[in-house]
Parts: sequence; C-alpha cells; structure tokens
Amino acid sequence: MEKQSVYNKPVTIKNILKFAMPTIVMTIFMSFYTMVDGLFVSNLIGTDALSAINLTAPVIQLVTAISTMLATGGSAVIMKKIGEQKKEEAREDFTSLILVNVAVGIIMCALGFLSMGSIFAGMNLSLAVEGYCVEYLRRYLLFTVPILLMNNFTLYMIASEKAALSLICSVAGGVLNMALDYVFIACFDMGIGGAAAATGLGYSVTAVVGLLVFSRKENLLHFRRPIFRLEVLKNAASNGCSEMATTLVTGIVTMMFNWTMLTYVGENGVAAVTIIMYVLMFASSLYTGYSYGVAPMLSYYYGEQSYEKLRKLVRSSLKIIGGISLLTVAGSFVLTKPLVSIFARPAHPVYELAFTGNRICTAALCFIGFNIFASGMFTALSNGLVSAVLAFSRSFVFMMIAMLTLPAVLGVNGIWLATPVAELMALALTGGMFVKYRKRYQY
Repeated sequence: MEKQSVYNKPVTIKNILKFAMPTIVMTIFMSFYTMVDGLFVSNLIGTDALSAINLTAPVIQLVTAISTMLATGGSAVIMKKIGEQKKEEAREDFTSLILVNVAVGIIMCALGFLSMGSIFAGMNLSLAVEGYCVEYLRRYLLFTVPILLMNNFTLYMIASEKAALSLICSVAGGVLNMALDYVFIACFDMGIGGAAAATGLGYSVTAVVGLLVFSRKENLLHFRRPIFRLEVLKNAASNGCSEMATTLVTGIVTMMFNWTMLTYVGENGVAAVTIIMYVLMFASSLYTGYSYGVAPMLSYYYGEQSYEKLRKLVRSSLKIIGGISLLTVAGSFVLTKPLVSIFARPAHPVYELAFTGNRICTAALCFIGFNIFASGMFTALSNGLVSAVLAFSRSFVFMMIAMLTLPAVLGVNGIWLATPVAELMALALTGGMFVKYRKRYQY
C-alpha cells in the first residue's frame, strides 16, 4: 500500500525545512561544483578559458530550456493528478514526458553540432578564446540527453519523496565531476574539453540512477506503458513556460552582459562577470533549492484542495526566504575577497573588476529569493501564465531596461547595478501578483 506521509504531516516550519532541506543542500552542492569547474579552468588553463565558459553559457541554456519547461511543468501536472488520486494516469504521463525529453535531447544535440561554426561569429573574440568556446561546447553537447534526464529525474525524485536520493546523486556526481576535472585537465592535458566532459559525466550520475529507480514498481512514480496525451504535454509546457523563459532569457541576458563587458572593458570583463555569476548562483541556490523542494507540496495541497495547509505553507515560506535573504547578503558581502581571490590573483585586472562588481551585485540577494519562490509557486499552482509573466519580466524586461540605461550613465558600475535594480523592479511586480491572486488560491 502506497503512503504519502510527507504530505499528510502538519505544515510547520520544521516539517517544511525537513522536506526541503535535501533539495536545498543538493542545489547548493550543484552550484558549488559548478564553481569548482571554474576554479580548475581559471587556475589550470587561464582566465581566457574562464571567459569561454561564460560565452558558451547562452548556448547551453538554450539546450536545456525545453527540458526545464517539461520537468517543472510536468512535475506540477503529475503531482496534481496524484493529489486527485489519478495515480496510474500520472505514471503513464510521467513515462511519456521522459520519452519526449529524450527526443528533445537528440534534436538539440544535432542542431548544436550543425550550427557550431556560426555560433561565435561576429563576437570579435581572440583566436584563443574562440577556440576554447568551440572546444568546450563540442564536448558538452555529447552529453545533452543525460543532462536533460538529470534535470527531469531530480525534480521527479523530489516529488516522489526521494529527495535524499536526489541529494546523494548530486553529491556523487559533483565529487566525480571535481575528480575528473583534475584528472582530465591536470593529468591528461585535455584542456577545457576535459572540463566539459567532467561536467557531463558528473550530471550523468543522476540520469543513470533515475532510470534504475523509476523502473521499480514500488515507487510512487515509476515507468508504465506510456500513453501520449497531447493535453498533458500542452499543460506541462504551459505550466513550465516560465522556467523555460527564465532559462532562455538568462542566456540572452548573459550574452548582453558579455557584449557590454566586451565593449567597456574587454575579455577581462567577461571573466569578471563569470566570477560574479558563480557567486550569485551559489547564493541563489538556497532559494532555488527551497522552491524546488516545496513545489510538490504546493501542487499536492492544491490538487487535494487543502487550502489551510496551502496557506500555512506559503506564509511560512515567505518567512523562511526572508531569513535566508539576510544570511546570503551578509555572507556574500563579508566573503567577497576570498570568493574572488580563488578565481583571480589580486594583482590581475580581473580581480579588481570582480571585487567591485560582487560588492554591488550582492544587493540583489535581498530580492531574488522572493522572485524565485513566486514564479515557482504559480507554476506549482498550475498558473503558468502568471509564472511566465513574472519570470520573463524579471529576467528579461527589467534586466534589459537596466542594462541599456545604467551603463550609459554610470559606466562599468552601471553594469553591476543592473542586477539589483532589475530584481527590485521584479519584486514590485511579484508583490502585485501575490495580492491579486490571494483570493483565488486562498493563501
């Protein structure tokens, strides 16, 4: 007999954190070993190679955008069906969505290789940096399917009460990634291509374990003979479109940051942006991990129509995120010097740029958590439209406004201020949406 004891427990801050903590730790660790990738590359290869990783990021984000959409949107649809006691139908849909992700991975990998020659044309990059970009991306694309499966299985493990297993997979994958970074770069002299291969193999751990876990029928979610329902795919795409938009727009904004830095500073500026993005990503992983962790609970309570539990969960979450915000702002500001120094030596021009930039960008951490949670909450409540509006406005509209105006007035410091200003504008919109939809969802 299947149990869903987690969803039946009282909604307290203690129980919420107990449920979400594995996911929080998992996302922190994933961000950490992404930073370690950059650490190995910057110290063993050079800051030009570090710049190349950031220059390829928009392409990589494009590759994973559709998978992110199907993973987050699909999880909301499937957990809502489980809350409605449509378990067999949910399992059929789960299997179908996984197969769709495999197909998407194959297509995106092929398109990436076909367009490889023209991706970096017109950026006016040095031959060295352009070579690093092509080498990194070519190796990374080989792991497209396992990476997409990793994105999906991570969320579905959390939804099926296996967050601890998801954490173990992430830790194991991270340790493997870091070990292979050293072996491939320092021992086998594979250069930046070795870093890409290490990342791909690290991500593959969750993909392999997920295939094994979801093949077992005793799990809440497991593979069944798939029945393709167009409506499910449409709902998954609709609910997850905000996360896809966020991923796509993040790629566009990264390109904008790179272009602006190339204009004002040069390739050293791109390396500095890369360092700051690592720091922000690491701090933001707390919010992302928490939002991923509570999303299945939000979907389940909404499907079950347990509005009192839903209300307690949302209000407790706002308190938790407020506390996390204070900790991350203080930590990022105080630890700026050691964080930057592990990527660039104090005498290097990149160091001064990154040091100043991180001090300014830290202010964004006051607002990011609430914006991330709001977008994830509306996705979990099957309101993909609002989630998409919030995500698109935050990641693109407000960011582009800030990026096009502030640097023209303040120069390089305007580039650093763009992120906190955009997040503050997004917070105002988030607050408006919270108030507007409070009665509908009774939170």
